[in-house]
Amino acid sequence: MGIILWIIFGGLVGWIASIIMKTDGEQGIVVDIIIGIVGAIIGGGLMSFLGKSAVTGFNLYSFIVALLGAIILIAIVKPARRSINK
Repeated sequence: MGIILWIIFGGLVGWIASIIMKTDGEQGIVVDIIIGIVGAIIGGGLMSFLGKSAVTGFNLYSFIVALLGAIILIAIVKPARRSINK
């Protein structure tokens, strides 16, 4: 995928993941894009570890893999952000 598609894909995945994890009001579009792209990397690594294909393009399978990775990322970062803000 080209850089523009990674940005669009990352923004969409990060936004959906933040809605699912109820962190949408705490972050903006730039953070959504970063979460989506890093989530795609995490999800792709996890799927490769399990013997499946990683993110392969702009399709439903890749979206679900990236969404899984983004949710894992938010689940890890959310408690850390909460303890820092105390």
